[in-house]
Amino acid sequence: MLSLSFPEVRGKITANRVMADLSWLRVGGPADFMFQPADEKDLIKFLSEIAAEITVLPIGVCSNLIIRDGGIRGVVVKLGRGFNDVKVLDSTRIQVGAAALDSQVARKAAVAGIDLAFLRTIPGTIGGAVKMNAGCYGSYIADVFESATAISRTGKCVTLFANDMNFKYRVAQIPEGMIITNVILSGLSCDPSAIELKMSNFLQSREESQPTKLRSCGSTFRNPAGFSSTGDAEDIHDLKAWKVIDNAGMRGVNVGGAQMSEKHSNFMVNTGGATAADLENLGKKVMKKVYAHSGIQLEWEIIRVGEP
Repeated sequence: MLSLSFPEVRGKITANRVMADLSWLRVGGPADFMFQPADEKDLIKFLSEIAAEITVLPIGVCSNLIIRDGGIRGVVVKLGRGFNDVKVLDSTRIQVGAAALDSQVARKAAVAGIDLAFLRTIPGTIGGAVKMNAGCYGSYIADVFESATAISRTGKCVTLFANDMNFKYRVAQIPEGMIITNVILSGLSCDPSAIELKMSNFLQSREESQPTKLRSCGSTFRNPAGFSSTGDAEDIHDLKAWKVIDNAGMRGVNVGGAQMSEKHSNFMVNTGGATAADLENLGKKVMKKVYAHSGIQLEWEIIRVGEP
């Protein structure tokens, strides 16, 4: 573990912080340090005063992470209560802290008659949703993103607009070490009861099609894009990752305690006792088999961090 000197802060700094209990997959070694800032000013002070060579990794609720078994070097920054406010600005706009849960934001927006219903079934926080350009049912963060406040690795507070983010499928370009602290989202103004019905339908659909009761990070791989590298003329823009995994015979396959779900073959689950290595090796196995079968190169949607 690194031995580091930190500035005096109002938040909490924990050395050798076990990460597995924060991970939705319940895997991963310890982080050298975890900092939980009290508020934005506390975060600015911390980032502006620690040595530039120290690696800083912001995390949310780890709903889209495989934390490797060797743990994380440097400092993990986890935003908490000082960053989860939700404030309605007007009939179409809402300002939310980066630590606010996507589902919470959807519900509070619905009460105000702002349609952000697609967020209701997305696990994780708004900060993570922006980083991943999260989306479902045909809607994405890019569609509703207006601006974000972020703190740079050197402690500078900046405002990011949509054209700064270069949103693409399942990704946004956020400079390394920069931490989003709050976001303004803009949705259509709708009748609250209509939004509630839409969210209810989304929840029912998820329950029917996804292994919601098991330890999972949602979709393991991005849906394919482009054309098959085998030279097949078939356009695969509309292909789903679960379909190509099924076609390669990988539904239900396992490595140790890690398994591609029988219910939804693009969901990787910890059936009990899986290590991070099991999960990552299962993903590699699926990618290799899919490529051999169809020439389609799957890309991870789950982020892998830390040391093996």
